[in-house]
Amino acid sequence: MTFDSPARKPVPGPGKTFRVKSFGCQMNVYDGERMAEMLEAGGYAAAAEGADADLVVLNTCHIREKAAEKVYSDIGRLKREDGSRPTIAVAGCVAQAEGAEIARRAPSVDVVVGPQAYHRLPDLIARAQRGEKAIDLDMPLDSKFGALPKRAGGQRPTAFLTVQEGCDKFCTYCVVPYTRGAETSRPFADLIAEARALVAGGVREITLLGQNVNAWDGEDERGRAIGLDGLIRELAKEDGLERIRYTTSHPNDMTDGLIAAHGEVDKLMPFLHLPVQAGSDRILAAMNRSHSVESYLRVIERVRAARPDIAISGDFIVGFPGESEADFEATLAIVRSTQYAMAYSFKYSRRPGTPAATMDGQVEEGVMNDRLQRLQALLNEQQQAFNERTVGRATRLLLERRGKHDGQLIGKSPWLQSVHVTAPGLAIGDMVEVRITSAGPNSLGAEPLMEAVA
Repeated sequence: MTFDSPARKPVPGPGKTFRVKSFGCQMNVYDGERMAEMLEAGGYAAAAEGADADLVVLNTCHIREKAAEKVYSDIGRLKREDGSRPTIAVAGCVAQAEGAEIARRAPSVDVVVGPQAYHRLPDLIARAQRGEKAIDLDMPLDSKFGALPKRAGGQRPTAFLTVQEGCDKFCTYCVVPYTRGAETSRPFADLIAEARALVAGGVREITLLGQNVNAWDGEDERGRAIGLDGLIRELAKEDGLERIRYTTSHPNDMTDGLIAAHGEVDKLMPFLHLPVQAGSDRILAAMNRSHSVESYLRVIERVRAARPDIAISGDFIVGFPGESEADFEATLAIVRSTQYAMAYSFKYSRRPGTPAATMDGQVEEGVMNDRLQRLQALLNEQQQAFNERTVGRATRLLLERRGKHDGQLIGKSPWLQSVHVTAPGLAIGDMVEVRITSAGPNSLGAEPLMEAVA
């Protein structure tokens, strides 16, 4: 299915400047980039670093506790010394969750728009500039992507590509099904076209995004049903696209085909972010995670059999309601068993409206702090060990940005490690063969082995 772009009023902004500030997940980064492209198409220009902007879009995340309060603080800081303020738009998941309450609590906000309606941002800004309070929290049946400008490459050699949105899993701690809606997959043809446009503009690595990215499904150009592995295999045929990644995955959606792709598709990088959240089956059931410790470990085992050098990443929540010390020890046990290359860990955060927020057995803050420190110490130890095991290894880097020192550039290894290298003649966007020479907790050092690959 394809969607025509609806007629859209131009943004009344020639000569005006904007800034989009995105918080939270990589999908928010993608959404922020698409909003920026829309504003530029309507005549706005990105504000210079440190300069005031005529329009500020706060693209918010609602996953963590006090997310809404942080938004109100940011709104307050937008007031200038002379008492003036920019046009302010609040977008994203906090906008969806808080709705008109934002405009009531912060009268300086002109536009409130949810993550499924930001393609209407130009019209909303036009309404605000006519003196209206413009609020759009709709989750329309028509795709927002058809209303967005065509993609093009930019200054960076990497890009995000949202392929799937929403979630049907309803984990008891999570607001995503309420702020992003049900799981939907973008059409295959649209994704191939967007990827080709990015590659034509100089992008060499694409990360496929979704709340449950491996739940993506669609039909290829021959009408055959395919899953994420089929999309990856098709993208791998694109000349100029050197690397493919995807995130974030759910253990229950790791299909046989996707696992096999890790061993069969050279352009698919050896990195898998697969959240488990806890190591106790009792807590996983209370979270409504719909997988067990055993089934999770079985997926990890199969992926490693397909791609032995793969780096495994994960997510963990400590202090979920009812979590005992024994439950937490089970989480430490699954970490020791899996041996993560990197992982993200958080204290449980009550989200209003979620089932977990009213569960019995809410864990005290001090207990959560202690458990988080113990978990992070183990995860940091594993990350350092993984990094040290790469010392002496030859690999390829995709150089993405400049480092702190003259002539230094930073790129990502196939295992998503940040690696800094210094050599004459290197440039952002180059692929360069290097040997890893040093390992720190968060980055590696390397020396080039040969000239960059154009």
